[in-house]
Amino acid sequence: MSLDIPDQVRRTVVADGNESWLDELPGVVDVLADQWSLVVGSSFEGGHAALALDVTLADGTPAVLKVGVPGRDLTPEATALRLAQGEGCACLLGEDLDRRALLLERLGAPMYDVVADPATRHELLCDVAVRLWRPVDPDVDLPTGATLAAQYADRLEGLWEQAGRPCSAATVEDALACMDRRRRAHDDRSAILVHGDIHEMNALQAIDGTYKLIDPTGLRAEPACDLGTIVRCNPALGDDLHVRTERLASRTGVDATAIWEWGTIHRVVSGLYAHTIDFQPFARQLLTEADRLSR
Repeated sequence: MSLDIPDQVRRTVVADGNESWLDELPGVVDVLADQWSLVVGSSFEGGHAALALDVTLADGTPAVLKVGVPGRDLTPEATALRLAQGEGCACLLGEDLDRRALLLERLGAPMYDVVADPATRHELLCDVAVRLWRPVDPDVDLPTGATLAAQYADRLEGLWEQAGRPCSAATVEDALACMDRRRRAHDDRSAILVHGDIHEMNALQAIDGTYKLIDPTGLRAEPACDLGTIVRCNPALGDDLHVRTERLASRTGVDATAIWEWGTIHRVVSGLYAHTIDFQPFARQLLTEADRLSR
């Protein structure tokens, strides 16, 4: 099978030293297509951590086959999708975690392409997040917001060096302080299922005109973790992010300080990581904004 692998996926794999995966990938897709009786179509653009293919089931139903890049554990995503049961997230139709593969409901256009006004998009993202959020037992095997904050803190300075110090030391210190506060604020008793990376390209239109989320990280965390990604998105928009944060807090009833701190965390981590894989101009925009805010 010949596959059209998007450049961003290819760059991610090469940057991580996993070029051999690119040669193995057609055989993996062949096995999955046979296992799930799929007709495989073209690949989707936009992601960097997985190959997503347009596929058709044996009964003619359109679907998406997602194969994660090496090092990408799709187990938390599969768990989150199972818990959501199609409410607020795409339906999970099949999973083969040994091959890092998920079979998913096929959705429509991303919110970014359908809704012109950014403020309206942010409100709609809040609404779809609330549909997803639900209590989750602490025994469910999902990473927590505290774990995520601690992992980010352990990696941040190394990531900053790897990226060539593209933002100020003060910005890194600000993010580290936010990570420490959000780690200490985690409470298993009130943690809920959150997506982990909500933005307008991860919200796709469903057949009824509403939106569903794709690519959940899958976490047990405070809801502010999700709203912080909405503060991070649209770095070139130029609006007042403090005002945006207050609007998100007002719409959802979530603490504005927690939202702001998660927004800082997501902005700096995403900006540095995007810089290491040359995902521009997004990386520069995020880090320029982060430097301005840390001043």
